[in-house]
Amino acid sequence: MKRILKWIFLSIGLIYLFLLIANRQVAIVLFGGDGYKKHQLRPGNMEVPEKRTFAWKDHSGFADSILLLWANKPIREEDINRKGIVQNIVLARMMLKKDIPEVNQTLMKFRVWGISGSTWALNKKGDYDFTLTNLTTILWLFGEKEDILFPETREYLINTLLSEEGGKFRYAVPYSLGLWKDTENHILMTEGSRYLKNRWLALHGNTAEKYDNNRNGMEDKLLAFMDELRVNGLYEFNSLPYVGYTLVALLNIEAFGSERLSAKAREVLDYMNWCYALGSYQLKHYPPMRRRYEKAYIRKLLTDYHSAFMKSWLSFSPVEKFDADVFKAEVHALMGVCIPYQPADEVIKTIFDKGNGYFVQLGHGKNSCPEIYSAGKHFLLSAGGANRGENSIIVARPICLFMNDTASVLANVFHLAGPGNDFKQWNNTGVYKHFACAAGPVKIPAGLKPIQKKNSWSVYLMKDSVSVAVYSTEKLGIVAVSEGHDPATFLYHIVHLNSDWAKLEHQFTMPEGTAIEFDVNSPKNRWVIQAINGKPVDRKYDYWPLIQGDFLKTN
Repeated sequence: MKRILKWIFLSIGLIYLFLLIANRQVAIVLFGGDGYKKHQLRPGNMEVPEKRTFAWKDHSGFADSILLLWANKPIREEDINRKGIVQNIVLARMMLKKDIPEVNQTLMKFRVWGISGSTWALNKKGDYDFTLTNLTTILWLFGEKEDILFPETREYLINTLLSEEGGKFRYAVPYSLGLWKDTENHILMTEGSRYLKNRWLALHGNTAEKYDNNRNGMEDKLLAFMDELRVNGLYEFNSLPYVGYTLVALLNIEAFGSERLSAKAREVLDYMNWCYALGSYQLKHYPPMRRRYEKAYIRKLLTDYHSAFMKSWLSFSPVEKFDADVFKAEVHALMGVCIPYQPADEVIKTIFDKGNGYFVQLGHGKNSCPEIYSAGKHFLLSAGGANRGENSIIVARPICLFMNDTASVLANVFHLAGPGNDFKQWNNTGVYKHFACAAGPVKIPAGLKPIQKKNSWSVYLMKDSVSVAVYSTEKLGIVAVSEGHDPATFLYHIVHLNSDWAKLEHQFTMPEGTAIEFDVNSPKNRWVIQAINGKPVDRKYDYWPLIQGDFLKTN
């Protein structure tokens, strides 16, 4: 009998383990390299800007358009108790003070339809934290405005719909026996909402210990979790779609949390937005990302989820003109215009004005890949990163050259990647100052003609006197960029300094004489660049600091 029971328990355990491993969400935590957060990354030499002096507008035409877009959507009965759009419609209508009796009636029809945390085989009704986060926003924006959120509706919202409360901070995936840590976006949405419900009740007279975030430990636990993100960066960096939900959760905490939690959330937001500013140019943004593989084939440059938030904030800033398309990120644009937050001055400036340029490396820790950017006054080279194995869930992108133009899709910009077309085989980290290389050809925007060609090199003259030199074969692509120089002279120096074809396979000399050694077939845990002017570089990017680099000075 004991033997039979032993086999039964063993079989149950094996089935449970199989379900865990078979689920992608859990597998990436189990095998995907989250262990880098067990040690602190070095901060690097570049501070995250915090200064805010800009005069921000109280009203935004862009914000009005987003609010109207959502407010005019129909509320369908079948959508009310599903993960989806109804709570966003309610939020938009409340912001516009539209159909207030109807939206209160709609909220009273809501039910707690699921469980917070990741969905998997044993938690098929997960993801309630997506709804929970938006309902938390509604409570804090309108909980004291009884002409918008009626008292009866507010009490139902607090006592029934906001289902997470007390001090039981949950790090793990539901029903995983506490063994597997949930992902950042779920932890922040669930625990941020729990904390903010507690805080609301405590501020409105409830003295129970379970709602006192200092006594129940929530304040310290949430602070420590956000501090880890600030020190080590995000595991789900640039994630589509999850970075959007991480941002919403942080925005709620920054807007409605205690003074010290608000300050810490602002630090994380400022870090994320500074990385965005360094890695984008005029809102063109196409960085490597972690999660999800099916998003690898998106070709749009201007409408990722982080960009939607940025456009919401920009609409209140001194910036007068920017691309306002948010494509499928309209929910993130909505949250961006509703929750008060303002990026630092330097973030806003750097998105559009690269000064004299810079070269930066953003570390993401062990078993990950970095972001590498080289900017000039009127361009940005954006490295594409490297996949680190199936369960790393890292989407490598092509290396892209962004310029001062209206390009909106990948085909409209110079880009290079390789080998082949499978992004899981790429190491597209081959970016240095004004230079990029990859183990594949350079793709040229359709219809663009070189102004000169010589010895397999072509040079293209672009807007703002930007010259782009291209060498392209099936196994090697090279791009060099120059600003403000005669393109013919630029091409002459490139051809003269790089006439040894065998040497060109592993070394390129820039016109001013900088010799860049590289290996486009580098292992996927090494920077493609090997040495500069004969001096070896630190190639082990698992151990790179969080943000290191330098802004270029005037010649």
